Amino acid sequence: MNYIDIEKNLIPYRFDVSLADEVFSFEVNYNEDYDFFTVDLEQDGEILIVGEKLIYAMPLFYDVMDHRFPKVSIIPYDESENSIDVTWETLSESVFLYVIENEEEEDG
Repeated sequence: MNYIDIEKNLIPYRFDVSLADEVFSFEVNYNEDYDFFTVDLEQDGEILIVGEKLIYAMPLFYDVMDHRFPKVSIIPYDESENSIDVTWETLSESVFLYVIENEEEEDG
């Protein structure tokens, strides 16, 4: 499976990623007091969401019904199933942001 690599040593940082033939800007932040990560999402300079918390096995932006958001699912997950949280210790070690293509999106 494809995943979005998060470089923890650069946090907070921004990067662009192509998802379903669209380019999005991600900004990753870390809350050291409570050991969690958030993502801000932009496209073409337009802020789409700020502070989306990474929750284990929960798709990012799952509760947003907006055509401007990525047309793929992005899910923090550990394929070995040894971790159940997204923390500093697990992210990019065993938990990765997997990109799942939505095949039913062909309503052309």
